[in-house]
Amino acid sequence: MSSDPARFIRRTPPGEDRERLTCGECGYIAYENPKIVVGSVVGVDGKVLLCRRAIEPRRGFWTIPAGYMELGETVEEGARREALEEACAELRLDGVLAVYSIARIGQVQILFRAGLATPGFAAGPESLEVRLFAWEEIPWDDLAFPSVHWVLQAWREAGDAPLGAPRGNPAGDLRGTTPLKAAAL
Repeated sequence: MSSDPARFIRRTPPGEDRERLTCGECGYIAYENPKIVVGSVVGVDGKVLLCRRAIEPRRGFWTIPAGYMELGETVEEGARREALEEACAELRLDGVLAVYSIARIGQVQILFRAGLATPGFAAGPESLEVRLFAWEEIPWDDLAFPSVHWVLQAWREAGDAPLGAPRGNPAGDLRGTTPLKAAAL
């Protein structure tokens, strides 16, 4: 396989049903697949833990502790790692709260309901600040992504009851194509 990106072309290889980035010399297919994001809605005494982003995209906006999975980790390990990186928080995962498909940016998001395994949290290197919000205090207009709105609603609806099937995309955005400004809040 050539590592020269100039030798890769978009074409429909034999046996495939769509264009793929393919090496023009050897035929190697560089599959482009969705990225997996893992994270958690962390509840503490009826409040939710949010992180104000110190990085792009959406620097300065609030989100749940979440990010891309790394190779060699489970979804649970990834969610715990993200909480440590962003909120210096050790989590107890209760179960999968939601699975979202965000087709417009090629993501699948697996989001847990969680609590703190040990007391305490603080801003990690990817957060400007981290704090707990009562439901009526959540800065809805300053949330970073549509899926943060979705999962916070799912968290509220689930409450402390046992988790059933994970929530999915809202009925009005089944493919995750509506950007934040146009998203129904």
